[in-house]
Amino acid sequence: MMSFSSFDIDSDKKQSKRGGKKWPWYGAPIFCVIWFTLFYVAVIPSFFSYPKMLYVRDEVHHPDEFIGERAKIQLAEYSAIGNKMMGSVNNEVHTVNFIKREIGKIVDQSRKDLYEIESEVQYASGAFYLWEAATSYDNVSNVVVKISRKDSPSDKYLLVNCHYDSEVKTPAAGDDGVMVVIMLEALRVISRSDRPLDHPVVFLFNGGEESNMLGSHGFITKHRWAANCRALINLDSTGSGGREVLFQTGPNHPWLMNYYQKHAPHPWSVTLAEELFQNNFIPSDTDFRIFRDYGNLPGLDMAHALNGYIYHTKYDNFKNLARGTYQSTGENVLALTWALANAPELDDTDAHAEGHAVFFDYLGWFMVVYTESASIAINIVVSVAALISIAISIYFMTRDAGADAPKAVLLRFGVIFLVQLAAVIIAWALTILVAVFMHAVGLSESWYYGVWMTFGLYFCTMFFGLGLLPAFYIGRTKQKTNMKLNETIACFMHSHCILIVLICVILMGMGVRSAFFPMFGLFFYSISVILQLIFKVIFKKSFFMPVHLLCQVAPFLFYTFLNYEFLLVFVPMQGRDGPDSKPDMLLALFIALMTMHFAGFIIPILFKFRKSKIFISMFGVLTIIFIILAATPAGFPFKHEVAAQRYYVLHTQRILHNEDSTTKTETGFYVQPVDTRYSELYDTTLKNVEPESWLNDNCANEPYCGLPLYSGRWLNWKDSARWIYSTPPVFPIATDLNEISRQSISANKTRIEYSIKAGDRIVIYIDPKPNVKISNWSVDETVLNDGRQPPYFIYHVYSMVKERFQFWLEFEHDVANTNGPYFKMAVSVHFLYHQEHYTQDYRDFLGTFPDWTYTTDWFASYESWVI
Repeated sequence: MMSFSSFDIDSDKKQSKRGGKKWPWYGAPIFCVIWFTLFYVAVIPSFFSYPKMLYVRDEVHHPDEFIGERAKIQLAEYSAIGNKMMGSVNNEVHTVNFIKREIGKIVDQSRKDLYEIESEVQYASGAFYLWEAATSYDNVSNVVVKISRKDSPSDKYLLVNCHYDSEVKTPAAGDDGVMVVIMLEALRVISRSDRPLDHPVVFLFNGGEESNMLGSHGFITKHRWAANCRALINLDSTGSGGREVLFQTGPNHPWLMNYYQKHAPHPWSVTLAEELFQNNFIPSDTDFRIFRDYGNLPGLDMAHALNGYIYHTKYDNFKNLARGTYQSTGENVLALTWALANAPELDDTDAHAEGHAVFFDYLGWFMVVYTESASIAINIVVSVAALISIAISIYFMTRDAGADAPKAVLLRFGVIFLVQLAAVIIAWALTILVAVFMHAVGLSESWYYGVWMTFGLYFCTMFFGLGLLPAFYIGRTKQKTNMKLNETIACFMHSHCILIVLICVILMGMGVRSAFFPMFGLFFYSISVILQLIFKVIFKKSFFMPVHLLCQVAPFLFYTFLNYEFLLVFVPMQGRDGPDSKPDMLLALFIALMTMHFAGFIIPILFKFRKSKIFISMFGVLTIIFIILAATPAGFPFKHEVAAQRYYVLHTQRILHNEDSTTKTETGFYVQPVDTRYSELYDTTLKNVEPESWLNDNCANEPYCGLPLYSGRWLNWKDSARWIYSTPPVFPIATDLNEISRQSISANKTRIEYSIKAGDRIVIYIDPKPNVKISNWSVDETVLNDGRQPPYFIYHVYSMVKERFQFWLEFEHDVANTNGPYFKMAVSVHFLYHQEHYTQDYRDFLGTFPDWTYTTDWFASYESWVI
């Protein structure tokens, strides 16, 4: 059996013969500081780079350019309107009038000799399926503007969309007020320009996105201009300004990314974000889905993502919006609107539907875009080139003067590959183990406010795992080989490169377009090895260290920029990802994946320093220190106004009409946690919650546990619901359900029609009894046609409508069952913008939440009947 001693040649060989003296130990921290400095001077400034704002006083010198100050002034007025829930006076009157007034100013100042501008307020009603719910709506408002050149006969339009409504309690400066004013300014600039506009542009300011994307559905299915729209720019937000990220394109229209690459002056986009979004890693959705599914519109989906901590809170105000947002996003939107409106592809978009695009930006400086088929070819070529260059490099090692026998070199490389594989596995395992431990001991999300905690908890763990085992191997075998230290270090990097090639191949096999991600590192490592080989042939010296380190700068910046993006965007999202999520695990996995791609080519350089094992062990010590810090106030994840913990709190009345004709009435506070650390309140606000048996009993007897769930997204959260008994809420409108008619269609089929008078947000649960099947109803039939399992969830919203909501349903039953019971029906009504009706007990209870929490609160009713 071959062992390391089998190729022990001479324990007294001089160290110079094995690659020169090691560098002094104090160089290791300096080496690391250099890389950290590179990150701080290149990555962070690039992320927060904004163009200089243009002011109204200077616009005469900047024709055809976006004036950021005007958008800023308009946003101040929009934000001052206050909360803009769909159906409220603020949304349906004040905000609509604000937009109409600004459009009127634009029309008055426009080039009437060149442009025709039409505007109107649309009121739409309809029904569709979304998030496990049969959704319907009545009288949703949209403000729609179409601008077209009088000399352009085209009937193919570009659609640009944003929304002006808001979530509960928020003035919505970031989501989505800033996009409203950016669209207004873009419309103004276009209307005064003599630049070409080959296709008309429809600017849709929709008034119902936050209520399950009703406004966009109303436009694309009902408006007279919708059928002419051929492409889309969708503008939304999951934060409070900053640079907008293009996180979704197409689908199947790569030409759109070519226009983005060519015309967006401040690009920020990556295929990885699109694939994460489309695989539900991001707890949000946009109107893009509606336009895609119901209008077959390809497009660009862009959103602000900075400071997601204040997304959908009262802190999403004018003051907190990043100042550079107006000019940066405005210039992008204006440039893309002009470019796509003049795109010949708009005349026949179907002819250009040819697969997906692969795209990414480099530090926001420029875009790289190519087709999915090209990406496969590139990935294969780069992977093969990497493997060939590694093979040649190992061959050269066997040809060096004084080298071990080729068989010994190959054997040593094989052992090094196994050691590196083990190091990667250990690094991943330790990183995941830390995440599991943090979750198990109740210290999850310690990085939520202090993102710097991720460095010690997860990055250092990866560095420690990747470095320690190889360092021990080198120390144990350095006297048993003629292979130079630089060559040994190179072999570890070669081994890591092979592992990255395997990842790239696996991702390609899975059809993941983000296989470009490992390819990027492979490309630069291959360049490094090839250059070393060229120098070796020409100069008889490879210049290993300088060539390798210089070639690692570009991928280091690329991967750390993506890391930084991910942390700034995804960390705030974990605070609203649901009580059953495991955010530490998600973060640990992503950091491990990211870190593996750059650290595997940098950590081995530490082996060149003396006392490398001790230095690498310090990364493990840092991990332990940060775990301890997580248990102190420094690791507490939440902070007042800045990074609050979220809860939904509904003051609720439940009336349960039982099958035995008895009625049970309960009133209390339904508390729905939104993240995983809700145990923080068990000793204070939640000390009087009902035991888990209360929830279990209600889940057994009532559809969806008898809770007033607001949307289909809440369905998976109900098991963590908490109930505290209280005095009853006060309702401005009492729920009144009437059975209008009951008709026997056949011996085993019955139709019942109902009408409801209630608040403007109604949720209906239908839970059929055994041997009863709902066969048809007046709302969207997708749930029934797809054979989804009951209970069924119906969501209805109306805006400023006085008529009662009428609906009917048909069901099949046993012939002998002529009098029922057939099903249980529950009606839940939500009052989201009626704070003036809060009781004192409710206000007092909300006051018991600590200042580091944030409550999204309203009152609701739940009433069920056995039919």
